Amino acid sequence: MGKYFGTDGFRGEANNNLTADHAYKVGRFLGWYYGELKRRAGKNEPARIVIGKDTRRSSYMFEYTLAAGITASGADAYLMHVTTTPSVAYIAKVDGFDCGIMISASHNPYYDNGIKLINGYGEKMDEETIALVEAYIDGELELFGKKWDTLPFGQKDKVGVSVDYASGRNRYIGYLISLGMYSFKGIKVGLDCANGAAWNIAKSVFDALGAKTYVINAEPDGVNINTNAGSTHIEVLQKFVVENGLDVGFAFDGDADRCLCVDEKGSIITGDHILYALGCYMQEKGQLDNNTVVTTVMSNFGLYKALDEKGIGYAKTKVGDKYVYEYMVQNGCRVGGEQSGHIIISKYATTGDGILTSLKMMEVMLAKKKKMSQLFEGLTIYPQVLKNVRVKSKPDAQNDPAVQAAVKAVADRLGDTGRILVRESGTEPVIRVMVEAATKAECQACVDEVVDVICAEGHASVS
Repeated sequence: MGKYFGTDGFRGEANNNLTADHAYKVGRFLGWYYGELKRRAGKNEPARIVIGKDTRRSSYMFEYTLAAGITASGADAYLMHVTTTPSVAYIAKVDGFDCGIMISASHNPYYDNGIKLINGYGEKMDEETIALVEAYIDGELELFGKKWDTLPFGQKDKVGVSVDYASGRNRYIGYLISLGMYSFKGIKVGLDCANGAAWNIAKSVFDALGAKTYVINAEPDGVNINTNAGSTHIEVLQKFVVENGLDVGFAFDGDADRCLCVDEKGSIITGDHILYALGCYMQEKGQLDNNTVVTTVMSNFGLYKALDEKGIGYAKTKVGDKYVYEYMVQNGCRVGGEQSGHIIISKYATTGDGILTSLKMMEVMLAKKKKMSQLFEGLTIYPQVLKNVRVKSKPDAQNDPAVQAAVKAVADRLGDTGRILVRESGTEPVIRVMVEAATKAECQACVDEVVDVICAEGHASVS
């Protein structure tokens, strides 16, 4: 993992540990680097970089400073404006951009933001290029056989331009509509757009496919993204679905790369449920390449037991849809994702795509002529408790002998009846302690046991 870029981009509090200067430097490097690659390949044309953003107030600042850095380096910046992460990935790939940038902190509060880098294939940027970006930020760039104290600017007619590219977002909407295999006519669908990037996209897609669409949290004001809304506050959609007698509900996060569902009874449908439903459906249709569903270590015991019963194989990766996708590509798998709702369907997308996931769950319902609640027969989710502990140093907390002893004691006690997982967040100064066991009370007791030791050893942050 890089110094600035974690599992899902350069994340931080806007104008604190993620500043406009950082964004300018990212733009400067990418604009120069891709232009230089073209020049060395004998192509006399500017690099082209596409940028999207979510609805945070600070996203405007980062959009403009990224574009300033890109154009100062002689490349052209194409602005999709407010749009989703998967739309930037899609357009970067199909429109032949050198790379893409998404400005978002996903499910984090409005005062956080992030810079996600996407390569020309629509995939999360490779670690080697990210390392070069970080080296430039720190003034330590060595590349093409020399050390670069400064990067050249575009001069005269070589200064780059910025281009309004809202048409790219509209083309992505058309692409999603084209994936609808069935009419949604007569189905009452609730959408929680988290006051984020999906607010002006999701309803258009469902309306075009014939659904009777009910939308909440689609009035972004720059500071209400993810506030009591979206996939991190699914209880809002649960209540909305039940009170309005809807057939199904879908909740997205700030940049709409994840989706959780609510069935007609108001029950939560997690990423594990979605992986089970899609895996079974694709297996039945002969479309589950390698007969494998790709998960992360955070997926529930119950999912694996249910997949075993269906004769479906599974793989486990580190947490992060980036790692899920890497495994899928390397092993030719068709579907994978995370419990949190990042679902990747590799035939149609290169990253998690919340709106695409919702469309495919609608397809499963309609193809099987079942209600959402009926798609998970055979799946029993084990009780799970997850607690996040803000710490001064993630490595110090993880490597503390007393903490490790507490984790081992819990693991030994659970044996084959449950599991404990303690891991570092890739985007925050947080240690995540998760336990699955036979009862919620047992889970909570085991989690508290380990968290108490983390705090007693002085690792918890007071801020």
